[in-house]
Amino acid sequence: MSEKTGAGDPLVQDGQYDSGMTYGGILSFLRCPYSRDLASADVVVSGIPFDNAVTYRPGARLGPRAIRAGSVQLAELKPFPYGFDLHDHLKIIDYGDCRLDSHRAETITGDITAHIRNILKHDAIPLSLGGDHFVTYPILKAIAEKHGPVALVHFDAHCDTWPDEDGEELNHGNMFLRAKNQGLLDVEHSVQVGLRTFNDEDHGFEILSAPWVHREGTEATLEAILERVGDKKAYLTFDIDCLDPAFAPGTGTPVSGGLTPAQVLEILRGMGSIDFVGMDVVEVAPAYDISEITAIAGATLAQTFLCLLAEKRGAKTVPVGRL
Repeated sequence: MSEKTGAGDPLVQDGQYDSGMTYGGILSFLRCPYSRDLASADVVVSGIPFDNAVTYRPGARLGPRAIRAGSVQLAELKPFPYGFDLHDHLKIIDYGDCRLDSHRAETITGDITAHIRNILKHDAIPLSLGGDHFVTYPILKAIAEKHGPVALVHFDAHCDTWPDEDGEELNHGNMFLRAKNQGLLDVEHSVQVGLRTFNDEDHGFEILSAPWVHREGTEATLEAILERVGDKKAYLTFDIDCLDPAFAPGTGTPVSGGLTPAQVLEILRGMGSIDFVGMDVVEVAPAYDISEITAIAGATLAQTFLCLLAEKRGAKTVPVGRL
């Protein structure tokens, strides 16, 4: 892995690696330079390749690699529909992956928390590529250390607030109940979008189920999210199984009846007023994917988050056609 920031490197143009070929070159997210130099970074992309907490199909440990591969075409052009260059407004680096010992379960939470804590120490915003959804819990531990309890904007097919029996198990289905109970979340300002599995309790989260989103539409969904979160600091977590399996087959626990990429991108693009302090895209499992459609969706969601951050830095959309 290169320690370079990109300065003076002939392969780096405008903050991106340029091999001259979409299908060649270094496989970093959006062709951003690989670096461990956090001092001047605004956003740090890193992989969290862990999937030992799954309850059905494994494989999300390969998600970071797949999402990076799915991002290569996105790096060719200015992001749609914004039309600005992300690198004019943000210094983005790809840190590589968080080092984990998957054979020592007792180390996982602490190692991920320490990884994110190191990013936050440099006042950079973490953009994490999972991995199964459990990884969000140790991320939130570091986030709450810096920012206090945050509003959770949670896109998923599942609530992930099922009973947490002992508060210690590695399970991607109960970590948000644990995060709530440990005071990591501002639940009164948190919202879950796209759910279509049952839980006996909502635990204080506002739930905008997938049928509700389909019925009421993207404008009403966005309005409900913005009203719920308000001006609170927020963390965005996107489980790729929020999307219907028709659009995201490459995941471990697919559930029929989900949202479309068009719906979620329209919602995300309207969330520029939210004070986001981090994001993750999780549960991409490429072994079950078809023609990279799940990975490409995940990469596009992550790129859209970067565009929201760029808007905060003054980037302006360049309208072309009817947007």
